[in-house]
Amino acid sequence: MSKPKVVYKERKKKPALPNRKSGDKTSDEELARRQDTAQKTAIVYRQMLPGLLKKLSRIKDPREPKKVEHKMTVLMAYGILLFVFQIGSRREANRTLSNPIFFENLNSIFPELQTLPHADTLARLLEQINVSEIQACMIELLKDLIRRKKFQNYLIRKHYLIAIDGTQKFYRDYQWDEQSLKRHVGGEARIPQFYVYVLEAVLVLGNGITLPLMSVFLKNQDYIEGVTKQDCEQKAFHRMAKKLKKIFPRTRIAIVVDGLYACGPIIHACRTNGWDYMIVLKEDCLKDVWHEATGLMRIDPENRLEVMWGDRKQVYTWANDIEYEYGKNSRNKEILNVVICRETWWENHSRSTKTIEEKNTRYAWLSSKRLNEKNVFERCTKMGRYRWKIENNILAEKHQGYEYEHCYSYTWNAMEGFHYLMKIGRLFNVLALNSVLLANKVKELGVRGFISHLKLVCSGSPLNKAKIQETLEGKQLWKLKPAV
Repeated sequence: MSKPKVVYKERKKKPALPNRKSGDKTSDEELARRQDTAQKTAIVYRQMLPGLLKKLSRIKDPREPKKVEHKMTVLMAYGILLFVFQIGSRREANRTLSNPIFFENLNSIFPELQTLPHADTLARLLEQINVSEIQACMIELLKDLIRRKKFQNYLIRKHYLIAIDGTQKFYRDYQWDEQSLKRHVGGEARIPQFYVYVLEAVLVLGNGITLPLMSVFLKNQDYIEGVTKQDCEQKAFHRMAKKLKKIFPRTRIAIVVDGLYACGPIIHACRTNGWDYMIVLKEDCLKDVWHEATGLMRIDPENRLEVMWGDRKQVYTWANDIEYEYGKNSRNKEILNVVICRETWWENHSRSTKTIEEKNTRYAWLSSKRLNEKNVFERCTKMGRYRWKIENNILAEKHQGYEYEHCYSYTWNAMEGFHYLMKIGRLFNVLALNSVLLANKVKELGVRGFISHLKLVCSGSPLNKAKIQETLEGKQLWKLKPAV
Protein backbone atom coordinates (compact mmCIF):
# COMPACT_ATOMS: atom_id res chain seq x y z
CA MET A 1 0.00 0.00 0.00
CA SER A 2 1.52 3.32 -1.13
CA LYS A 3 1.91 6.14 1.32
CA PRO A 4 -0.24 9.28 0.89
CA LYS A 5 1.32 12.33 -0.70
CA VAL A 6 2.51 15.19 1.46
CA VAL A 7 1.57 18.62 0.11
CA TYR A 8 3.97 21.55 0.51
CA LYS A 9 3.24 25.09 -0.61
CA GLU A 10 5.78 26.23 -3.19
CA ARG A 11 7.50 29.55 -2.74
CA LYS A 12 5.91 32.31 -4.80
CA LYS A 13 7.66 33.30 -7.99
CA LYS A 14 9.33 36.70 -8.19
CA PRO A 15 6.88 39.24 -9.67
CA ALA A 16 7.76 41.07 -12.88
CA LEU A 17 8.79 44.71 -12.73
CA PRO A 18 5.98 47.20 -13.36
CA ASN A 19 5.74 48.45 -16.94
CA ARG A 20 4.71 52.07 -16.48
CA LYS A 21 5.92 55.62 -16.97
CA SER A 22 7.50 57.74 -14.25
CA GLY A 23 5.18 58.75 -11.43
CA ASP A 24 6.82 62.18 -11.08
CA LYS A 25 4.74 65.02 -12.54
CA THR A 26 7.24 67.86 -12.16
CA SER A 27 10.99 68.33 -11.92
CA ASP A 28 10.60 69.33 -8.26
CA GLU A 29 8.92 65.99 -7.53
CA GLU A 30 11.75 64.13 -9.24
CA LEU A 31 14.41 66.04 -7.31
CA ALA A 32 12.55 65.37 -4.05
CA ARG A 33 12.43 61.66 -4.89
CA ARG A 34 16.16 61.63 -5.63
CA GLN A 35 16.87 63.34 -2.31
CA ASP A 36 14.73 60.76 -0.51
CA THR A 37 16.63 57.92 -2.21
CA ALA A 38 19.96 59.47 -1.21
CA GLN A 39 18.88 59.80 2.43
CA LYS A 40 17.61 56.22 2.72
CA THR A 41 20.66 54.87 0.90
CA ALA A 42 22.96 56.79 3.22
CA ILE A 43 21.25 55.23 6.27
CA VAL A 44 21.70 51.69 4.98
CA TYR A 45 25.24 51.87 3.61
CA ARG A 46 26.54 53.79 6.59
CA GLN A 47 25.43 50.99 8.89
CA MET A 48 28.32 48.99 7.40
CA LEU A 49 30.95 51.24 5.81
CA PRO A 50 32.44 53.13 8.83
CA GLY A 51 33.05 49.95 10.82
CA LEU A 52 34.58 48.18 7.82
CA LEU A 53 36.86 51.13 7.00
CA LYS A 54 38.07 51.14 10.60
CA LYS A 55 39.11 47.51 10.13
CA LEU A 56 40.71 48.23 6.75
CA SER A 57 42.68 51.14 8.20
CA ARG A 58 44.70 48.62 10.25
CA ILE A 59 46.26 47.16 7.10
CA LYS A 60 49.96 48.03 7.07
CA ASP A 61 50.60 50.89 4.65
CA PRO A 62 53.99 50.51 2.89
CA ARG A 63 53.98 54.05 1.48
CA GLU A 64 56.20 56.84 2.80
CA PRO A 65 54.04 58.89 5.21
CA LYS A 66 55.32 62.25 3.95
CA LYS A 67 54.40 61.40 0.36
CA VAL A 68 50.92 60.06 1.08
CA GLU A 69 48.20 62.20 -0.49
CA HIS A 70 45.25 59.85 0.05
CA LYS A 71 44.71 57.95 3.30
CA MET A 72 44.28 54.18 3.35
CA THR A 73 40.60 54.59 4.28
CA VAL A 74 40.03 56.94 1.32
CA LEU A 75 41.55 54.48 -1.15
CA MET A 76 39.63 51.53 0.31
CA ALA A 77 36.36 53.50 0.25
CA TYR A 78 37.10 54.50 -3.34
CA GLY A 79 37.70 50.87 -4.31
CA ILE A 80 34.52 49.64 -2.61
CA LEU A 81 32.35 52.38 -4.18
CA LEU A 82 33.82 51.54 -7.58
CA PHE A 83 31.98 48.21 -7.33
CA VAL A 84 28.96 49.46 -5.39
CA PHE A 85 28.22 51.69 -8.39
CA GLN A 86 29.24 48.90 -10.81
CA ILE A 87 31.89 50.90 -12.66
CA GLY A 88 33.46 48.50 -15.12
CA SER A 89 37.10 49.60 -15.34
CA ARG A 90 39.75 51.87 -13.86
CA ARG A 91 39.47 54.19 -16.85
CA GLU A 92 35.69 54.45 -16.42
CA ALA A 93 36.17 55.12 -12.70
CA ASN A 94 38.42 58.07 -13.47
CA ARG A 95 35.86 59.46 -15.90
CA THR A 96 32.82 59.00 -13.68
CA LEU A 97 33.91 59.62 -10.11
CA SER A 98 35.96 62.72 -10.96
CA ASN A 99 32.91 64.71 -12.05
CA PRO A 100 32.52 67.53 -9.47
CA ILE A 101 28.80 66.99 -8.84
CA PHE A 102 29.25 63.21 -8.54
CA PHE A 103 32.13 63.60 -6.07
CA GLU A 104 30.29 66.26 -4.03
CA ASN A 105 27.21 64.03 -3.74
CA LEU A 106 29.33 60.99 -2.90
CA ASN A 107 30.98 62.98 -0.14
CA SER A 108 27.53 63.90 1.22
CA ILE A 109 26.63 60.20 1.58
CA PHE A 110 30.13 58.87 2.29
CA PRO A 111 32.13 61.60 4.10
CA GLU A 112 35.07 59.17 4.40
CA LEU A 113 35.78 59.94 0.74
CA GLN A 114 37.57 63.16 1.66
CA THR A 115 39.75 63.31 -1.47
CA LEU A 116 39.40 61.81 -4.91
CA PRO A 117 42.27 59.51 -5.88
CA HIS A 118 43.17 58.28 -9.35
CA ALA A 119 42.29 54.63 -9.97
CA ASP A 120 45.95 53.92 -10.75
CA THR A 121 46.86 55.11 -7.24
CA LEU A 122 44.61 52.42 -5.79
CA ALA A 123 46.16 49.83 -8.14
CA ARG A 124 49.68 50.75 -7.01
CA LEU A 125 48.66 50.43 -3.36
CA LEU A 126 47.12 47.00 -3.98
CA GLU A 127 50.36 45.85 -5.58
CA GLN A 128 52.21 46.42 -2.30
CA ILE A 129 49.88 45.53 0.58
CA ASN A 130 48.79 42.15 1.95
CA VAL A 131 45.49 42.03 0.05
CA SER A 132 44.29 38.92 1.92
CA GLU A 133 43.63 41.29 4.83
CA ILE A 134 40.93 43.00 2.73
CA GLN A 135 39.02 39.73 2.59
CA ALA A 136 39.69 39.14 6.29
CA CYS A 137 38.07 42.51 7.08
CA MET A 138 34.99 41.59 5.03
CA ILE A 139 34.70 38.30 6.92
CA GLU A 140 34.99 40.21 10.22
CA LEU A 141 32.09 42.41 9.08
CA LEU A 142 30.00 39.30 8.42
CA LYS A 143 30.95 37.90 11.83
CA ASP A 144 29.86 41.19 13.43
CA LEU A 145 26.47 40.85 11.73
CA ILE A 146 26.20 37.24 12.93
CA ARG A 147 27.05 38.31 16.49
CA ARG A 148 24.37 41.01 16.25
CA LYS A 149 21.95 38.23 15.20
CA LYS A 150 21.06 39.95 11.93
CA PHE A 151 20.71 36.54 10.25
CA GLN A 152 19.20 34.65 13.17
CA ASN A 153 15.76 34.39 11.54
CA TYR A 154 17.16 33.09 8.25
CA LEU A 155 19.06 29.97 9.34
CA ILE A 156 18.39 26.64 7.65
CA ARG A 157 17.81 23.85 10.18
CA LYS A 158 19.62 26.10 12.70
CA HIS A 159 22.74 26.05 10.50
CA TYR A 160 24.56 28.66 8.45
CA LEU A 161 24.48 27.24 4.94
CA ILE A 162 27.71 27.67 2.95
CA ALA A 163 27.75 26.83 -0.76
CA ILE A 164 31.13 26.26 -2.41
CA ASP A 165 32.02 26.10 -6.10
CA GLY A 166 34.85 27.02 -8.47
CA THR A 167 34.78 29.25 -11.52
CA GLN A 168 37.15 30.76 -14.07
CA LYS A 169 37.94 34.43 -13.66
CA PHE A 170 39.67 35.14 -16.98
CA TYR A 171 42.21 33.69 -19.40
CA ARG A 172 44.89 34.87 -21.81
CA ASP A 173 46.87 33.25 -24.62
CA TYR A 174 50.16 34.18 -22.95
CA GLN A 175 51.59 33.66 -19.46
CA TRP A 176 51.46 37.07 -17.78
CA ASP A 177 52.24 35.60 -14.33
CA GLU A 178 53.88 32.38 -13.17
CA GLN A 179 50.99 31.75 -10.75
CA SER A 180 48.43 31.37 -13.57
CA LEU A 181 47.13 27.89 -14.37
CA LYS A 182 47.90 26.28 -17.72
CA ARG A 183 45.82 24.14 -20.07
CA HIS A 184 45.83 23.15 -23.74
CA VAL A 185 42.95 23.88 -26.12
CA GLY A 186 42.27 23.30 -29.80
CA GLY A 187 42.20 19.50 -29.83
CA GLU A 188 45.24 17.99 -31.50
CA ALA A 189 46.78 21.43 -31.98
CA ARG A 190 47.20 21.66 -28.17
CA ILE A 191 47.50 25.43 -28.03
CA PRO A 192 48.61 26.58 -24.53
CA GLN A 193 46.25 28.84 -22.63
CA PHE A 194 46.74 30.48 -19.23
CA TYR A 195 43.92 31.28 -16.84
CA VAL A 196 42.87 32.30 -13.32
CA TYR A 197 40.52 30.03 -11.39
CA VAL A 198 38.87 30.85 -8.06
CA LEU A 199 37.12 28.69 -5.48
CA GLU A 200 34.20 30.69 -4.10
CA ALA A 201 32.17 30.30 -0.90
CA VAL A 202 28.90 32.11 -0.22
CA LEU A 203 26.60 32.28 2.77
CA VAL A 204 23.04 31.31 1.76
CA LEU A 205 20.22 32.53 4.00
CA GLY A 206 16.83 30.91 4.37
CA ASN A 207 15.11 33.78 2.56
CA GLY A 208 17.22 33.11 -0.55
CA ILE A 209 19.73 35.94 -0.02
CA THR A 210 23.30 34.98 -1.01
CA LEU A 211 26.25 36.80 0.59
CA PRO A 212 29.89 36.58 -0.58
CA LEU A 213 32.00 34.90 2.10
CA MET A 214 35.43 33.76 0.88
CA SER A 215 37.54 33.39 -2.27
CA VAL A 216 40.55 31.08 -2.62
CA PHE A 217 42.68 31.58 -5.72
CA LEU A 218 44.21 28.52 -7.38
CA LYS A 219 47.92 29.21 -7.88
CA ASN A 220 50.78 27.48 -9.67
CA GLN A 221 53.76 29.02 -7.91
CA ASP A 222 55.06 25.55 -6.90
CA TYR A 223 54.13 23.84 -10.19
CA ILE A 224 56.86 22.18 -12.29
CA GLU A 225 55.53 20.89 -15.61
CA GLY A 226 56.00 17.15 -15.92
CA VAL A 227 57.05 16.82 -12.27
CA THR A 228 54.24 18.13 -10.04
CA LYS A 229 50.50 18.53 -10.46
CA GLN A 230 48.76 21.88 -10.89
CA ASP A 231 46.60 23.34 -8.18
CA CYS A 232 42.98 22.15 -8.34
CA GLU A 233 39.55 22.71 -6.78
CA GLN A 234 39.85 19.83 -4.31
CA LYS A 235 43.20 21.08 -3.00
CA ALA A 236 41.72 24.57 -2.72
CA PHE A 237 38.71 23.13 -0.83
CA HIS A 238 40.98 21.78 1.91
CA ARG A 239 42.73 25.16 2.21
CA MET A 240 39.34 26.88 2.42
CA ALA A 241 38.05 24.34 4.96
CA LYS A 242 40.97 25.09 7.30
CA LYS A 243 40.26 28.82 7.07
CA LEU A 244 36.52 28.38 7.62
CA LYS A 245 37.10 26.19 10.68
CA LYS A 246 39.49 28.76 12.11
CA ILE A 247 37.07 31.64 11.45
CA PHE A 248 33.93 29.80 12.65
CA PRO A 249 35.25 27.28 15.21
CA ARG A 250 31.94 26.71 17.01
CA THR A 251 29.38 27.90 14.47
CA ARG A 252 26.90 25.32 13.18
CA ILE A 253 27.70 25.06 9.48
CA ALA A 254 26.18 23.06 6.61
CA ILE A 255 28.17 22.65 3.37
CA VAL A 256 26.54 22.20 -0.05
CA VAL A 257 28.72 21.38 -3.07
CA ASP A 258 28.45 19.74 -6.49
CA GLY A 259 29.49 16.23 -7.57
CA LEU A 260 33.17 17.11 -7.96
CA TYR A 261 33.49 17.01 -4.16
CA ALA A 262 31.85 13.59 -3.70
CA CYS A 263 35.05 11.88 -2.55
CA GLY A 264 36.42 10.40 0.65
CA PRO A 265 38.91 13.12 1.72
CA ILE A 266 36.35 15.93 1.42
CA ILE A 267 33.61 13.95 3.18
CA HIS A 268 36.14 13.14 5.91
CA ALA A 269 37.08 16.86 6.22
CA CYS A 270 33.41 17.83 6.66
CA ARG A 271 32.85 15.13 9.29
CA THR A 272 36.06 15.99 11.16
CA ASN A 273 35.08 19.66 11.28
CA GLY A 274 31.63 18.76 12.59
CA TRP A 275 29.87 20.17 9.52
CA ASP A 276 26.55 19.04 8.14
CA TYR A 277 26.60 18.54 4.35
CA MET A 278 24.60 17.75 1.23
CA ILE A 279 26.82 16.75 -1.70
CA VAL A 280 25.54 16.15 -5.23
CA LEU A 281 26.02 12.50 -6.21
CA LYS A 282 26.43 11.51 -9.85
CA GLU A 283 25.74 7.97 -10.99
CA ASP A 284 29.24 7.54 -12.48
CA CYS A 285 31.05 9.08 -9.50
CA LEU A 286 30.93 6.64 -6.56
CA LYS A 287 29.70 3.62 -8.54
CA ASP A 288 29.80 1.09 -5.68
CA VAL A 289 27.92 3.48 -3.40
CA TRP A 290 25.36 4.19 -6.12
CA HIS A 291 24.72 0.51 -6.86
CA GLU A 292 24.40 -0.40 -3.18
CA ALA A 293 22.09 2.55 -2.49
CA THR A 294 19.75 1.86 -5.42
CA GLY A 295 19.69 -1.84 -4.48
CA LEU A 296 18.67 -1.02 -0.90
CA MET A 297 15.99 1.37 -2.18
CA ARG A 298 14.44 -1.41 -4.28
CA ILE A 299 14.23 -3.92 -1.41
CA ASP A 300 13.10 -1.40 1.23
CA PRO A 301 9.99 0.41 -0.10
CA GLU A 302 9.38 1.97 3.32
CA ASN A 303 12.12 4.54 2.60
CA ARG A 304 9.94 6.38 0.13
CA LEU A 305 7.97 9.63 0.22
CA GLU A 306 5.75 11.29 -2.38
CA VAL A 307 5.44 15.06 -2.21
CA MET A 308 3.40 17.64 -4.12
CA TRP A 309 5.59 20.77 -4.09
CA GLY A 310 3.45 23.42 -5.72
CA ASP A 311 2.67 22.05 -9.17
CA ARG A 312 5.53 19.54 -9.08
CA LYS A 313 5.36 15.91 -8.01
CA GLN A 314 8.43 14.65 -6.17
CA VAL A 315 9.23 11.06 -5.25
CA TYR A 316 12.02 10.64 -2.68
CA THR A 317 13.78 7.33 -2.05
CA TRP A 318 16.74 6.93 0.28
CA ALA A 319 19.18 4.48 1.81
CA ASN A 320 21.11 4.98 5.07
CA ASP A 321 24.36 3.68 6.56
CA ILE A 322 26.24 2.70 3.41
CA GLU A 323 29.91 1.89 3.97
CA TYR A 324 32.32 3.65 1.61
CA GLU A 325 35.97 2.61 1.62
CA TYR A 326 38.64 4.74 -0.06
CA GLY A 327 42.33 5.51 -0.08
CA LYS A 328 45.32 3.25 -0.53
CA ASN A 329 44.30 -0.38 0.14
CA SER A 330 40.85 0.97 1.17
CA ARG A 331 42.15 1.82 4.64
CA ASN A 332 39.72 4.69 5.18
CA LYS A 333 35.98 4.34 5.67
CA GLU A 334 33.00 6.69 5.78
CA ILE A 335 29.32 5.96 6.45
CA LEU A 336 27.12 7.61 3.81
CA ASN A 337 23.41 8.30 3.39
CA VAL A 338 22.02 8.61 -0.16
CA VAL A 339 18.78 10.19 -1.36
CA ILE A 340 17.33 10.32 -4.88
CA CYS A 341 14.55 12.73 -5.88
CA ARG A 342 12.58 12.16 -9.08
CA GLU A 343 10.58 15.24 -10.05
CA THR A 344 7.76 15.51 -12.59
CA TRP A 345 5.83 18.55 -13.83
CA TRP A 346 3.88 19.83 -16.84
CA GLU A 347 4.85 22.74 -19.06
CA ASN A 348 2.20 24.58 -21.07
CA HIS A 349 3.57 25.86 -24.41
CA SER A 350 0.50 28.02 -25.00
CA ARG A 351 2.42 30.70 -26.95
CA SER A 352 4.30 28.40 -29.33
CA THR A 353 3.24 24.80 -30.06
CA LYS A 354 -0.03 25.02 -28.06
CA THR A 355 0.87 21.72 -26.40
CA ILE A 356 1.25 20.57 -22.80
CA GLU A 357 4.47 18.65 -22.26
CA GLU A 358 5.43 16.41 -19.36
CA LYS A 359 8.92 17.11 -17.96
CA ASN A 360 10.94 15.11 -15.49
CA THR A 361 14.36 15.21 -13.88
CA ARG A 362 16.36 13.44 -11.20
CA TYR A 363 18.51 14.72 -8.32
CA ALA A 364 20.74 12.73 -5.98
CA TRP A 365 22.73 13.74 -2.89
CA LEU A 366 24.97 12.38 -0.18
CA SER A 367 23.66 13.45 3.23
CA SER A 368 25.65 13.69 6.44
CA LYS A 369 22.49 12.96 8.45
CA ARG A 370 20.37 9.81 8.33
CA LEU A 371 17.28 10.38 6.22
CA ASN A 372 13.64 9.83 7.13
CA GLU A 373 10.15 11.05 6.24
CA LYS A 374 10.44 14.04 8.54
CA ASN A 375 13.69 15.54 7.21
CA VAL A 376 14.15 14.34 3.62
CA PHE A 377 12.10 17.09 1.93
CA GLU A 378 13.66 19.97 3.84
CA ARG A 379 17.23 18.65 3.50
CA CYS A 380 16.86 18.24 -0.26
CA THR A 381 14.82 21.35 -1.01
CA LYS A 382 16.22 23.84 1.52
CA MET A 383 19.79 22.54 1.55
CA GLY A 384 20.70 20.40 -1.46
CA ARG A 385 18.92 22.50 -4.07
CA TYR A 386 20.22 25.73 -2.55
CA ARG A 387 23.58 24.85 -4.08
CA TRP A 388 22.23 26.63 -7.17
CA LYS A 389 22.38 29.90 -5.23
CA ILE A 390 26.16 30.06 -5.69
CA GLU A 391 25.71 29.48 -9.43
CA ASN A 392 23.29 32.42 -9.55
CA ASN A 393 25.68 34.55 -7.48
CA ILE A 394 28.60 33.86 -9.84
CA LEU A 395 26.45 34.67 -12.88
CA ALA A 396 25.35 37.95 -11.24
CA GLU A 397 28.97 38.92 -10.55
CA LYS A 398 30.00 38.07 -14.11
CA HIS A 399 27.10 39.52 -16.07
CA GLN A 400 25.26 42.05 -13.91
CA GLY A 401 27.70 44.88 -13.47
CA TYR A 402 30.43 43.59 -11.13
CA GLU A 403 32.87 42.68 -13.94
CA TYR A 404 34.06 39.48 -12.27
CA GLU A 405 35.96 38.49 -15.42
CA HIS A 406 37.81 41.81 -15.69
CA CYS A 407 41.24 41.60 -14.03
CA TYR A 408 41.70 45.39 -13.33
CA SER A 409 45.45 44.74 -13.06
CA TYR A 410 47.96 42.27 -14.50
CA THR A 411 49.92 42.33 -11.26
CA TRP A 412 48.63 39.26 -9.42
CA ASN A 413 48.51 40.87 -5.98
CA ALA A 414 46.55 43.89 -7.25
CA MET A 415 44.24 41.64 -9.28
CA GLU A 416 43.40 39.74 -6.09
CA GLY A 417 42.91 43.03 -4.23
CA PHE A 418 40.40 44.33 -6.77
CA HIS A 419 38.61 40.97 -6.57
CA TYR A 420 38.21 41.28 -2.79
CA LEU A 421 37.00 44.89 -3.11
CA MET A 422 34.47 43.68 -5.68
CA LYS A 423 33.23 41.12 -3.15
CA ILE A 424 32.76 43.85 -0.53
CA GLY A 425 30.88 46.00 -3.05
CA ARG A 426 28.67 43.04 -3.88
CA LEU A 427 28.09 42.31 -0.17
CA PHE A 428 27.11 45.94 0.49
CA ASN A 429 24.67 45.96 -2.41
CA VAL A 430 23.02 42.66 -1.48
CA LEU A 431 22.53 43.72 2.15
CA ALA A 432 21.35 47.20 1.21
CA LEU A 433 18.98 46.20 -1.58
CA ASN A 434 17.40 43.50 0.59
CA SER A 435 16.86 45.86 3.51
CA VAL A 436 13.44 46.96 4.69
CA LEU A 437 14.27 50.63 4.14
CA LEU A 438 14.94 50.25 0.40
CA ALA A 439 12.59 47.33 -0.31
CA ASN A 440 9.85 49.38 -2.01
CA LYS A 441 12.29 51.21 -4.26
CA VAL A 442 13.98 47.98 -5.32
CA LYS A 443 10.58 46.38 -5.94
CA GLU A 444 9.73 49.28 -8.24
CA LEU A 445 13.04 49.48 -10.15
CA GLY A 446 14.65 46.08 -9.77
CA VAL A 447 18.20 45.53 -8.47
CA ARG A 448 20.12 46.83 -11.48
CA GLY A 449 17.52 49.53 -12.04
CA PHE A 450 18.03 50.78 -8.48
CA ILE A 451 21.82 50.93 -8.90
CA SER A 452 21.39 52.87 -12.16
CA HIS A 453 18.97 55.19 -10.35
CA LEU A 454 21.51 55.69 -7.55
CA LYS A 455 24.14 56.68 -10.11
CA LEU A 456 21.68 59.21 -11.51
CA VAL A 457 20.97 60.53 -8.00
CA CYS A 458 24.68 61.17 -7.46
CA SER A 459 25.42 62.62 -10.90
CA GLY A 460 22.26 64.56 -11.76
CA SER A 461 22.26 67.60 -9.44
CA PRO A 462 23.73 68.61 -6.05
CA LEU A 463 22.02 66.95 -3.08
CA ASN A 464 21.02 68.68 0.12
CA LYS A 465 23.91 67.66 2.36
CA ALA A 466 22.31 69.14 5.50
CA LYS A 467 19.20 66.96 5.11
CA ILE A 468 21.33 63.84 4.62
CA GLN A 469 23.32 64.66 7.74
CA GLU A 470 20.14 65.30 9.69
CA THR A 471 18.77 61.92 8.59
CA LEU A 472 21.97 60.14 9.62
CA GLU A 473 21.90 61.70 13.08
CA GLY A 474 18.53 60.10 13.75
CA LYS A 475 18.51 56.54 15.10
CA GLN A 476 17.63 54.12 12.31
CA LEU A 477 17.47 50.32 12.67
CA TRP A 478 18.81 48.32 9.73
CA LYS A 479 17.29 44.90 9.11
CA LEU A 480 16.73 42.54 6.22
CA LYS A 481 13.30 42.21 4.69
CA PRO A 482 11.42 39.04 5.74
CA ALA A 483 11.29 35.96 3.54
CA VAL A 484 8.56 35.96 0.90
